[in-house]
Amino acid sequence: MEPDGTERLVRQGDSAERGGPDQACETGGVTELSAPAKLTLSLAVTGVHPDGYHEIESEMVTLDMADTLEIGPGDGLTIESGGGPRDAEGAGSPDHWEADVSALSTGPDNLVIRALLAVDRTARVRLIKRIPVGAGLGGGSADAAAILRWAGSTDLDVAANLGADVPFCVAGGRALVKGIGESVTPLAHKDETFTLPLLPFGVDTGAVYRAWDSLALRRTAPPADGGGNDLEMPAISVEPRLALWRDLFATATGAEPRLAGSGSTWFVEGAPESLGLGGRRSLALGRASAQLIGARTVPAQYTRAR
Repeated sequence: MEPDGTERLVRQGDSAERGGPDQACETGGVTELSAPAKLTLSLAVTGVHPDGYHEIESEMVTLDMADTLEIGPGDGLTIESGGGPRDAEGAGSPDHWEADVSALSTGPDNLVIRALLAVDRTARVRLIKRIPVGAGLGGGSADAAAILRWAGSTDLDVAANLGADVPFCVAGGRALVKGIGESVTPLAHKDETFTLPLLPFGVDTGAVYRAWDSLALRRTAPPADGGGNDLEMPAISVEPRLALWRDLFATATGAEPRLAGSGSTWFVEGAPESLGLGGRRSLALGRASAQLIGARTVPAQYTRAR
């Protein structure tokens, strides 16, 4: 697995709330799509291809937060920040956090453009980012998957050619993902809530896999409890600040955080209020802060345009 690499699916009070999560809405020739985030609950690296791609076995779930794509006639891509995601009760405060889109390309290397080329379509796309960039929540993959669904493409081989997380993002829900991401086996939906701190930095997925290679962290079987992550140690070696935020988050929640994929997002199971966070909206480490959000899992049909 190599790097392919969120607005709430229902925003309080807007038209999507009336139409249902991830519904494809068309107004004045413009189609609005949601691109829901994914959370990697466990990840085992099970092998490496001769070409350097890593094989994995991973459990992934779709979350009720998403980017928005507005698709209309024409050509080209624009990207803007839509502010941070609200928590599941709308209690988050997006006013002090916005997705940093300054480093995102709008050229041919962007996954949205690559997805359009893969399905031989042209469109003018306005991408409103709410998923943190480099957070391990599949923002770019979710955007590409939204384009594939809009174009009616459900071919997971096409999706896998775009990125390892794209096939799951096309399928959505809860699934066991194997190989280089192309094998997606649906699992029964579980209603779960997670609390996540949105750290003020991202982690480069390619660098984490290279660190895994150099550390020779070979595993012969997936984690017995299904909750481990082979990339945690390599990620911390690439970005040591992760360990500081993990420890702070653990102290605040009284739970053991898990790393989402290659990071930078840590998560624990439970809503903020059930973890004793009450009205607390952020964590502070020195002069840096991380917004705390609650996110719920959603079934596969929430990723399918209706």
